[in-house]
Amino acid sequence: MRTPFIAGNWKMHLDRRAIAEFCAALRELARSRPPARMGVFPSFVYVAEAARALEGSGVIVGAQTCHPQGSGAFTGEVSAKQVRDVGATHVIVGHSERRQLCGESDADVRARLDAALAAGLDAILCLGETLAERKAGETARVVSRQLGAATAGQSGEPFSRRVTIAYEPVWAIGTGVNATAAQAQEVHALLRAQLAAAFGQEAAAATTIQYGGSVKPGNIAELMACPDVDGALVGGASLEFPSFEAIVRQAAPAPHGAGRH
Repeated sequence: MRTPFIAGNWKMHLDRRAIAEFCAALRELARSRPPARMGVFPSFVYVAEAARALEGSGVIVGAQTCHPQGSGAFTGEVSAKQVRDVGATHVIVGHSERRQLCGESDADVRARLDAALAAGLDAILCLGETLAERKAGETARVVSRQLGAATAGQSGEPFSRRVTIAYEPVWAIGTGVNATAAQAQEVHALLRAQLAAAFGQEAAAATTIQYGGSVKPGNIAELMACPDVDGALVGGASLEFPSFEAIVRQAAPAPHGAGRH
């Protein structure tokens, strides 16, 4: 069974006090042995504080992106090495907002992924289609292209162990409209099949694939019942602890699939 992974992407929300209170509550939740791994991804300025607050709890702390270069004259940027240096263990790469608002291409995302892995960070690799692409019947082509750019030349075992994939249809990000369970399962199954073709069945079965896009307590159980949905990358519903906790507690894995424990 793949252990579900629920990650909260806090984006440019929450302040120091709110994060301190949230992390204290997370420590208590972690002690209750919830059915899912948990992670939080605060703004850069709060990564170190969150890492200190959650040290030893088992809750993952990561950054929302990283620069592909290890150091240099890149004003305003943060390297993967710096992310790790302040106590984080993970980083998100390729989020749809980065692709859309910051113009990150598949090549840019791959460069950030490579930098993160080289620095010793694990990664959540985001991919997904826009509404126009879905309406044009291009979903499979788009997500396959994005995943192929990230997996080319990689080795299956380390990739499956260190990279979580997050399918996040762009049309469902922050809109309140989520993909149906059937839509999510269709794309997740396609991604797992592509991983099997690239790395073999064992590595594909071990890879965690999250769904992201208007996830909330009211739809997480239906999503988790899908055989290839292994958790969620949560945006707005991760900003209030009660809703995040409700999602985590409902994320018990369905009796399907083999893979990482």
